[in-house]
Amino acid sequence: MPLHDRIVGHFQASAQSKLDAADALAPRIEQGARLLVHSLAQGGKILACGNGGSAADAQHFASEMLNRFEQERPGLAALALTTDTSTLTSIANDYAYDQVFARQVKALGQPGDVLLAISTSGNSANVLQAVAAAHARSMQVIALTGRSGGGLAEQIDDGDVCICVPAESTARIQEIHLLTIHCLCDAVDSLLLGVEE
Repeated sequence: MPLHDRIVGHFQASAQSKLDAADALAPRIEQGARLLVHSLAQGGKILACGNGGSAADAQHFASEMLNRFEQERPGLAALALTTDTSTLTSIANDYAYDQVFARQVKALGQPGDVLLAISTSGNSANVLQAVAAAHARSMQVIALTGRSGGGLAEQIDDGDVCICVPAESTARIQEIHLLTIHCLCDAVDSLLLGVEE
């Protein structure tokens, strides 16, 4: 296959995957946005975590919340647990890599806060440990995952939200995760600024 056609094929597959997922994910994304707004309105904060590309997504989400998305508004309390290399490496060294997010959740999380847990497979051990820590702190969880949802989907409690991308390709799941993050940011802004109702 010519390289040009291969590239166009990726664009087409990405667009089709997003269209295929839209109706299934929209109610969950709305539910997640309302959960975020409820927490923020009560003085809560959002902690976000993931590995690799999902770590970048956690940071992207936190920056859109803390700074702004597309509308001017005050900053919103959000923190990516993926950015402090001294903390990450000390926890990994002194305990285990599967504790790098959980120990931060235990230290920073409060009842009423929300954890945005991102894992394309749903099976990242450190993300699963973070969810367990969040539940122990009476936090709610928004799980952003794919395929069958893995162990992450199994950890969802009442009041949590699981946004599971119906795709098998890691690249397609990651692309839809980014779109989902933008949808969450837009929905939060719409709810907070009174545009939605």
